[in-house]
Amino acid sequence: MVGSGLFLSALLGSVAVSAAPSLVARQSISTLTAAQVTAYKPYTRYASSAYCKPANTLAWNCGTNCNANPTFKPVASGGDGSSTQFWYVGYDPTLKTVIVGYQGTDASKILPVVTDADFFLMPLSSSLFPGISSSIQVHNGFGDAQAKSATAVLAAVRSALSNNGASKVTVVGHSLGGAIALITSVYLPLYLPGVTFKTVTYGMPRVGNQAFADYLDSHADVSHINNQDDIVPIVPGRFLGFAHPKGEKHIVDSNAWIDCPGQDNTNSQCTIGYVPNIFSGDTGDHSGPYDGINMGC
Repeated sequence: MVGSGLFLSALLGSVAVSAAPSLVARQSISTLTAAQVTAYKPYTRYASSAYCKPANTLAWNCGTNCNANPTFKPVASGGDGSSTQFWYVGYDPTLKTVIVGYQGTDASKILPVVTDADFFLMPLSSSLFPGISSSIQVHNGFGDAQAKSATAVLAAVRSALSNNGASKVTVVGHSLGGAIALITSVYLPLYLPGVTFKTVTYGMPRVGNQAFADYLDSHADVSHINNQDDIVPIVPGRFLGFAHPKGEKHIVDSNAWIDCPGQDNTNSQCTIGYVPNIFSGDTGDHSGPYDGINMGC
């Protein structure tokens, strides 16, 4: 079943890229400066730290990644790494932001989730996302994963904001963690008016439909960073109704970071032009490196 899903995704995904004319493909891409790339590094470390066990992130004792953000003040952590992804919340006084981090997974585990024919698009839960239109839909597996820790994360963020007099929140995650982070970028602002939000994800698959991507473009500040020939960001296919929001940064083989404007930019230096189907991709690029950092605890 998974194999047939992968084949169909590759075949039809390639057709969709070549057949759909796109204005964003003609928008000017640009290369990030060294300073702009370096500015992402603390968030890359935070996304990588989310792979560590809750006891370690709560003590902020997780080796290189924790040591790279030494001023971080943890508030709460949770998840079991199985039914519920690890997560943690704390405050970075250097960046002056609350950090929310979600554990990701490797390509061999996330690809079956996003290519098996059993998945479907579903509306966001009306109890967790009051007032959000039912036309805004997400991958059911990602929606379920976000819901499992949603209320605990919200409580921890409220505590971190209050205890530190903070007004900014940054949500990070890699792979599945990036998908959860993106949904959380819709969830948290519904309960925390007056707070400024930013989301930084790595190797993130497509998470929701066009309405979801459009909502994020209007309501969120998202950067989703993709590495070289990673195939995870090109699934699920656009032919299935999935779309990425704007904010792509693509690391090409020269290690330059390319800013790709618009949604699903088809320029040859952006992910879906660079990796037109899964057979031309490389699962080994999923974990990084992202400016020298490979994801994992």
